Amino acid sequence: MAEVPSVLPEDEYNAKLLANAHPPNWKNPEPAKRYNIVVIGAGTAGLVTAAGAAGLGAKVALIEKHLMGGDCLNVGCVPSKCLIRSAKLYADIRDAADYGINVPKGVKVDFPAVMQRMRRLRASIAPHDSVERFSGLGIDIFLGTGRFSGPDTVEVDGKTLRFARAAITTGGRAVRPPIEGLDEVGYLTNETVFSLTERPKRMAVLGAGPLGCELAQTFHRLGCEVTLIQRSSQILTREDRDAARIVEESLLKDGIVLKLNTVVIRAEKTEDGKLLHLKTDGAEDKITVDRILVGAGRTPNVEDLDLERAGVVYDKRLGVIVDDNLRTSNKNIYAAGDICMKYKFTHTADAAARILIKNALFWGRSKLSALTVPWCTYTDPEIAHVGMYERDADEQGIPYDVYTRLFNEVDRAIADGEENGLVKVIVRKGTDKILGGTIVARHAGEMISELSVAIVGGVGLGSISGTIHPYPTQAEAIKQVGDAYNRTRLTPFAKKLFTRIMKWRR
Repeated sequence: MAEVPSVLPEDEYNAKLLANAHPPNWKNPEPAKRYNIVVIGAGTAGLVTAAGAAGLGAKVALIEKHLMGGDCLNVGCVPSKCLIRSAKLYADIRDAADYGINVPKGVKVDFPAVMQRMRRLRASIAPHDSVERFSGLGIDIFLGTGRFSGPDTVEVDGKTLRFARAAITTGGRAVRPPIEGLDEVGYLTNETVFSLTERPKRMAVLGAGPLGCELAQTFHRLGCEVTLIQRSSQILTREDRDAARIVEESLLKDGIVLKLNTVVIRAEKTEDGKLLHLKTDGAEDKITVDRILVGAGRTPNVEDLDLERAGVVYDKRLGVIVDDNLRTSNKNIYAAGDICMKYKFTHTADAAARILIKNALFWGRSKLSALTVPWCTYTDPEIAHVGMYERDADEQGIPYDVYTRLFNEVDRAIADGEENGLVKVIVRKGTDKILGGTIVARHAGEMISELSVAIVGGVGLGSISGTIHPYPTQAEAIKQVGDAYNRTRLTPFAKKLFTRIMKWRR
């Protein structure tokens, strides 16, 4: 029987989470003679693969050694967005006077109550990913560590599962940076930070990627003194520089101490806390904090799978190696999600699982490279992107034009007091074909899908300009970018001719 994981703190909400995600008294079923597909890992990619295959009539086994729902439910999307919502509400109250609303002084964050709310909501969502629900779909659920014992067999809890196809969907985990003394002083990752019940007074966040920026801003708004440390000269290095700068300004306005071009040399315990020795632009510095949160990347979970026995090629840094159809070096074994993909998002894991089902069970030839992938970092304001950046077009030698609309020119953004944002769209030069787009806005994640649908559907900026958008909305900025494109279609000769015609008609 699989060891039941512990989820801290041990309260009624985490007990409910466990009852759904890893029932303590669960007994694994007797294996079928042969499965159409065995899925190892019950995160988003595994759950979508298992449910989709079962819904099509396949005999499916799903193996999970920890918690059903994977990172997204337990230590990722769900808990982080619960905390972000509380932090955003506090910021609204803090800034209420800017909107003519006088809030009594002394409004405070009840940190334990915020964390309890998160645990309560996470537990309420857990049934969606539960053992009960997926076993009710006709899937054989095995709780324990699944290991390949051959090219077409997996062992779990002393039982052998034979398969026609298998899917590796074991995800990834936080990277531990090679910093001297870090293990000795102790640190948090996304896997442990949501177990906090008391607010740290001082927190250092290592890494200003999406996770680092989101949680740095969130914990600062919830009452922590936060120092955000980044090796490079820009936060969110993957993003457009203009867009990242807007988010950076927001973090600084909140009061976060941002240290760019900074590396942590070593960490040590002192009577006052955890002392970090830093080097910024070559100059040495030090800070003392109570908690250290590591948000510096992910590494794939390839250990304990015995992939060699199945003839599956992998890399400890990159994960399981797959082709564009998500097939591994073993033609009967596929992979999806963080274990093998560049884009490590819940929605890409979902999309890849759908490709996996078609290719593994129905001889499909769907390609991962055909996906148009949007993403969003849930800072305040949010930054969302889809398609190419300018640097991508440059690298591929594609000529392009860029159209930008700042939110301080958008009526609804001005009315909302949210002028610090933009919509930037890249089109193939001389056309309205959208290559990519970036949005910085409080609800950028809700807006980016218009550009995603346009790219997938081949809808150009001209058509977006001709589409009525409700007024006043912030999404009208996308239409205004389309208007900017349309104005370029009026050449000097055409404008001169049009002016003459108008004079003639007077």
